[in-house]
Amino acid sequence: MKKIGIFYGSTTGATLSVAEEIAKQLGVSPADVHDVASAAPSSVGDYDVLVIGASTWGAGDLQEDMATFLDGVSSLDLEGKEVAIFGCGDDSMSDTFCNSVGEIYHRLHGTKAMFIAPFNNDGYDYSHSESDVHGMIVGLCIDNVNHPDETPARIKAWVEEIKKEIA
Repeated sequence: MKKIGIFYGSTTGATLSVAEEIAKQLGVSPADVHDVASAAPSSVGDYDVLVIGASTWGAGDLQEDMATFLDGVSSLDLEGKEVAIFGCGDDSMSDTFCNSVGEIYHRLHGTKAMFIAPFNNDGYDYSHSESDVHGMIVGLCIDNVNHPDETPARIKAWVEEIKKEIA
Protein backbone atom coordinates (compact mmCIF):
# COMPACT_ATOMS: atom_id res chain seq x y z
CA MET A 1 0.00 0.00 0.00
CA LYS A 2 1.23 3.46 -0.85
CA LYS A 3 2.16 5.72 2.03
CA ILE A 4 0.11 8.94 2.09
CA GLY A 5 1.20 12.22 3.65
CA ILE A 6 -1.12 15.18 4.02
CA PHE A 7 0.42 18.66 4.08
CA TYR A 8 -1.72 21.71 4.77
CA GLY A 9 -1.36 25.43 5.33
CA SER A 10 -4.09 26.93 7.51
CA THR A 11 -4.45 30.32 9.14
CA THR A 12 -7.96 30.17 10.62
CA GLY A 13 -8.34 26.40 10.95
CA ALA A 14 -10.67 25.86 7.98
CA THR A 15 -8.05 24.07 5.88
CA LEU A 16 -6.92 22.07 8.93
CA SER A 17 -10.49 20.78 9.36
CA VAL A 18 -10.64 19.73 5.71
CA ALA A 19 -7.21 18.05 5.97
CA GLU A 20 -8.33 16.11 9.05
CA GLU A 21 -11.50 14.91 7.32
CA ILE A 22 -9.53 13.84 4.25
CA ALA A 23 -7.11 11.97 6.51
CA LYS A 24 -9.96 10.23 8.30
CA GLN A 25 -11.56 9.11 5.04
CA LEU A 26 -8.24 7.97 3.56
CA GLY A 27 -7.25 6.15 6.75
CA VAL A 28 -4.17 8.34 7.20
CA SER A 29 -2.69 8.45 10.71
CA PRO A 30 -2.59 11.84 12.47
CA ALA A 31 1.20 11.43 12.53
CA ASP A 32 1.14 11.70 8.71
CA VAL A 33 -0.87 14.95 8.68
CA HIS A 34 1.53 17.90 8.65
CA ASP A 35 1.06 21.61 9.26
CA VAL A 36 3.52 23.14 6.80
CA ALA A 37 4.29 25.91 9.31
CA SER A 38 6.42 23.35 11.14
CA ALA A 39 7.21 20.75 8.46
CA ALA A 40 10.46 20.57 6.52
CA PRO A 41 9.98 20.48 2.75
CA SER A 42 12.21 17.38 2.64
CA SER A 43 9.60 15.47 4.70
CA VAL A 44 7.57 14.92 1.51
CA GLY A 45 10.24 12.36 0.60
CA ASP A 46 8.78 9.96 3.17
CA TYR A 47 5.60 9.49 1.15
CA ASP A 48 4.43 7.98 -2.14
CA VAL A 49 1.27 10.11 -2.31
CA LEU A 50 1.17 13.76 -1.27
CA VAL A 51 -2.15 15.43 -0.50
CA ILE A 52 -1.42 19.14 -0.34
CA GLY A 53 -3.84 21.91 0.54
CA ALA A 54 -4.09 25.55 1.49
CA SER A 55 -6.50 28.43 1.68
CA THR A 56 -6.65 31.42 -0.62
CA TRP A 57 -6.19 34.89 0.91
CA GLY A 58 -6.51 38.53 -0.01
CA ALA A 59 -6.36 39.11 -3.75
CA GLY A 60 -6.02 35.40 -4.54
CA ASP A 61 -2.80 34.80 -2.62
CA LEU A 62 -1.57 31.46 -1.37
CA GLN A 63 -1.66 30.97 2.41
CA GLU A 64 1.68 32.28 3.78
CA ASP A 65 3.01 29.09 5.40
CA MET A 66 2.25 27.07 2.28
CA ALA A 67 4.02 29.63 0.08
CA THR A 68 7.17 29.25 2.16
CA PHE A 69 6.89 25.45 2.25
CA LEU A 70 6.46 25.25 -1.52
CA ASP A 71 9.59 27.36 -2.03
CA GLY A 72 11.50 24.35 -0.70
CA VAL A 73 9.38 21.57 -2.18
CA SER A 74 9.46 23.05 -5.67
CA SER A 75 13.21 22.53 -5.83
CA LEU A 76 12.89 18.78 -5.15
CA ASP A 77 12.68 15.94 -7.65
CA LEU A 78 9.31 14.32 -6.97
CA GLU A 79 9.44 11.84 -9.82
CA GLY A 80 7.39 8.77 -8.90
CA LYS A 81 5.24 10.66 -6.40
CA GLU A 82 1.55 11.29 -6.88
CA VAL A 83 0.12 14.65 -5.80
CA ALA A 84 -3.51 15.52 -5.06
CA ILE A 85 -4.34 19.16 -4.32
CA PHE A 86 -7.14 20.74 -2.31
CA GLY A 87 -7.92 24.27 -1.24
CA CYS A 88 -10.37 26.45 0.62
CA GLY A 89 -11.83 29.63 -0.77
CA ASP A 90 -14.88 31.85 -1.00
CA ASP A 91 -16.73 31.92 -4.31
CA SER A 92 -17.98 35.44 -3.57
CA MET A 93 -14.38 36.43 -4.37
CA SER A 94 -15.38 35.56 -7.92
CA ASP A 95 -12.15 36.44 -9.71
CA THR A 96 -9.78 34.56 -7.37
CA PHE A 97 -11.82 31.59 -6.11
CA CYS A 98 -9.53 28.86 -4.74
CA ASN A 99 -6.49 30.25 -6.52
CA SER A 100 -4.39 28.32 -3.98
CA VAL A 101 -5.18 25.05 -5.79
CA GLY A 102 -3.78 26.39 -9.05
CA GLU A 103 -0.83 28.05 -7.33
CA ILE A 104 0.21 24.76 -5.70
CA TYR A 105 -0.16 23.00 -9.06
CA HIS A 106 1.95 25.58 -10.90
CA ARG A 107 4.66 25.65 -8.25
CA LEU A 108 5.02 21.87 -8.28
CA HIS A 109 4.72 21.48 -12.03
CA GLY A 110 8.50 21.31 -12.54
CA THR A 111 9.09 18.64 -9.87
CA LYS A 112 8.19 15.67 -12.12
CA ALA A 113 5.35 14.69 -9.76
CA MET A 114 2.26 13.09 -11.27
CA PHE A 115 -0.90 15.03 -10.46
CA ILE A 116 -4.00 13.02 -9.61
CA ALA A 117 -7.62 13.55 -8.59
CA PRO A 118 -8.85 16.52 -10.58
CA PHE A 119 -12.33 17.57 -9.49
CA ASN A 120 -15.17 19.75 -10.69
CA ASN A 121 -16.49 23.02 -9.33
CA ASP A 122 -20.14 22.43 -10.17
CA GLY A 123 -22.35 24.40 -7.84
CA TYR A 124 -19.94 27.28 -7.31
CA ASP A 125 -20.47 30.72 -8.82
CA TYR A 126 -17.21 32.44 -9.77
CA SER A 127 -15.75 34.12 -12.82
CA HIS A 128 -12.12 32.98 -12.61
CA SER A 129 -9.92 30.58 -10.67
CA GLU A 130 -6.28 29.59 -11.02
CA SER A 131 -7.50 26.07 -10.13
CA ASP A 132 -8.85 25.87 -13.69
CA VAL A 133 -5.87 24.86 -15.81
CA HIS A 134 -6.66 24.40 -19.51
CA GLY A 135 -10.31 23.71 -18.73
CA MET A 136 -9.65 21.19 -15.95
CA ILE A 137 -10.00 21.86 -12.22
CA VAL A 138 -6.73 20.47 -10.88
CA GLY A 139 -7.96 19.68 -7.37
CA LEU A 140 -10.71 19.87 -4.78
CA CYS A 141 -12.12 23.33 -4.05
CA ILE A 142 -14.01 23.84 -0.79
CA ASP A 143 -16.12 26.87 0.15
CA ASN A 144 -17.22 26.55 3.77
CA VAL A 145 -18.28 30.21 3.80
CA ASN A 146 -21.09 29.94 1.25
CA HIS A 147 -21.53 26.19 0.69
CA PRO A 148 -20.70 24.33 3.95
CA ASP A 149 -23.50 21.84 3.33
CA GLU A 150 -21.70 20.58 0.21
CA THR A 151 -18.33 20.00 1.89
CA PRO A 152 -18.87 16.45 3.23
CA ALA A 153 -20.08 15.10 -0.13
CA ARG A 154 -17.30 16.88 -2.04
CA ILE A 155 -14.60 15.48 0.26
CA LYS A 156 -16.10 11.98 0.07
CA ALA A 157 -16.26 12.01 -3.73
CA TRP A 158 -12.71 13.39 -4.03
CA VAL A 159 -11.31 10.83 -1.59
CA GLU A 160 -12.96 8.06 -3.60
CA GLU A 161 -11.24 9.43 -6.72
CA ILE A 162 -7.88 9.41 -4.93
CA LYS A 163 -8.40 5.83 -3.78
CA LYS A 164 -9.17 4.70 -7.36
CA GLU A 165 -6.16 6.47 -8.79
CA ILE A 166 -3.60 5.19 -6.27
CA ALA A 167 -4.88 1.60 -6.16
